[in-house]
Amino acid sequence: MLPLPTGKARAALFALALGGFGIGTTEFASMGLLPEIADDLQVSIPVAGHAITAYALGVVVGAPTLAALGARMDRRRLLLWLMLAFTLANVLSAFAPSAPTLVAARFLAGLPHGAFFGVGAVMGTAVVGQARRGRAVSSMMAGLTIACAVGVPLTAIVGHAVGWRWAFVGVGVIGLATLLALRAWTPPLAPLQGATVRTELAALRNRGLWIAFAAGAIGFGGMFAVYSYVKPLLTDVTGVSVAVVPVVLALYGIGMTVGTVIGGRLADRSVMRTVVIGMVSTIVVLVAIALVGPYPVPAIAALVLLGVTSQILGLSLQTRLMDVSPAAPSLGAALCHSALNLGNASGAFLGGLVIEAGMGYLAPAWVGAALTALGLLVFLAVGRGPAPALPQVAHPREQVGAGV
Repeated sequence: MLPLPTGKARAALFALALGGFGIGTTEFASMGLLPEIADDLQVSIPVAGHAITAYALGVVVGAPTLAALGARMDRRRLLLWLMLAFTLANVLSAFAPSAPTLVAARFLAGLPHGAFFGVGAVMGTAVVGQARRGRAVSSMMAGLTIACAVGVPLTAIVGHAVGWRWAFVGVGVIGLATLLALRAWTPPLAPLQGATVRTELAALRNRGLWIAFAAGAIGFGGMFAVYSYVKPLLTDVTGVSVAVVPVVLALYGIGMTVGTVIGGRLADRSVMRTVVIGMVSTIVVLVAIALVGPYPVPAIAALVLLGVTSQILGLSLQTRLMDVSPAAPSLGAALCHSALNLGNASGAFLGGLVIEAGMGYLAPAWVGAALTALGLLVFLAVGRGPAPALPQVAHPREQVGAGV
């Protein structure tokens, strides 16, 4: 498929970014609403945190499964189905009557997450060209980071003012808008010729794919060990008021947006070097949070830097997974989100363990630094091999610009 003209390519990327905005809002909203969810459902904050873990596990399960099952489907059509499922699951979350039902709804909401980003990364690369794949992925992921700067703080404000359920209703509205944008602005895009569930799953035999997956799953857990409990960290340790928390979340999201832009440009130069830069800088920032957490200005600055470094790491890992899975790029990109959300689940779980053990809200930062350091060791030890060559496959059924 030839790249689209600039205007149509930007419109397609905007539609994908809007989906990323909705997904990013719902993924991180629970973390800023844990006290409200816990109070309403009459459970402890660590138990309410199981909703975060359930969403992450939904991503882990759904990303490879749905990407593989949709192997023979037109990429735009698959994106539409994924966004419809995402929208409905978030509406279910808004009406969950108990903690167990909320956990189940969050699991369902997580299922389309990774597959949407995986297929969306392929669509974004197709509309701008292979040579600019890093910037294409960063453009789509910018929706997720803008969600952290705008959507998540808004959900925190709404949740505190009128109830956490309305935050998930808002996500449902964003999902509906994304459906309309995808239908209007993304072109039909046929899958790779001969793609089947079997050929997609055959990519799972790729050793390099699983090494990159493991490095990401372990290394990215560090960020989530801290961010999952960012609200009580800020209020109970740093000492800021509840009203300041949305501002900090917005600053964190701005940091993520900056990291996405930097990561996209660095990945187009050297994906491998960017992965290492992302991991090393994230370790440094997590240690800084553990040391300066009680002091408002440096603590907030460190959290903003965590947004920058985590996105450099996340974007470069997604590009690496696409590179090491050329025969199934949708699956490779989707597996990145499985890896990152396995890190989400493990980080939130381990962070909750040390909190429940009475070690306080700074302890997860030390846990996070250890996790990211372990991920770096995995990557440096066995994850730096060359990517396989891109397959030379024709796409006779691709239509450029149709439906745009």
